[in-house]
Amino acid sequence: MNAIYETVTNQIIAELEAGAIPWTQPWKNQRRGGVMPLNAATGRPYSSINIPILWHAVRVNGYPSHEWMTFKQAVEKKACIKKGSKGTMVVFTKRIVRDKEDERASISMLKTYHVFNVEQIEGLPGHIDDTDKMVIEPIEAAERFIAATKADIRLGGSKACYVPSHDFVALPPKDAFKNATNFYAIALHELGHWAGNEKRLNRDLTNRFGTRAYAAEELIAELNAAFLCAHLGIEGELRHAGYIEDWISLLRDDKRAIFTASSKATQAANHLRSYSEKIE
Repeated sequence: MNAIYETVTNQIIAELEAGAIPWTQPWKNQRRGGVMPLNAATGRPYSSINIPILWHAVRVNGYPSHEWMTFKQAVEKKACIKKGSKGTMVVFTKRIVRDKEDERASISMLKTYHVFNVEQIEGLPGHIDDTDKMVIEPIEAAERFIAATKADIRLGGSKACYVPSHDFVALPPKDAFKNATNFYAIALHELGHWAGNEKRLNRDLTNRFGTRAYAAEELIAELNAAFLCAHLGIEGELRHAGYIEDWISLLRDDKRAIFTASSKATQAANHLRSYSEKIE
């Protein structure tokens, strides 16, 4: 398990040090509904740490698709993996109950398996490209999404921030940004903080991260914004520049930090999505 944490974390640290943000979406491969990695067999989106893992694989290999499946799923579709193809490792947490009479007596086991991009698979049934059926533009989708949260968002000034003591989000006016998509990307970042308020997810990172709680909180908000930008099809620039060194330091000292942050970012994104859609 420790080897898994270290392998994934070291890969992300290497990208951060090279100036490549692992959760920056490969927009050239945008499909309907954003660029979230999906399992091509089940239609389910991947979550948590698997999102940046699979985005990285798409970027470095130049895959034109964000759809994946396991070897077994390919075989079930009477398809086969192309010769020489290497799978991409993804992870999931499985809870094992040690006492059937008390489900709280359980442990979490980190499991791994490998998936293959559909470009690595031969003989799959043809995919239907339905991008022309999109009826809501990303900007309109973002407007509706943010409005559905009914968060107290106050426009004005020059600083974007969340004020937990008064539970509101402050944002500069839209015309202060280079373009509208950047406004929405920053708004989603701040809503990531808003979702963590004690009235909602009650996200307290002090016990988990100690003095590095602030860096972890910013990482969670940033990942949340990346996940939601991908979900909504927003190509906005995120606000990572000032935090990269802090994140590198955090990840070097804590090999599980990116896993925790990705999980909590998924929780935040799902919470925000729950205001306007049904989340499984």
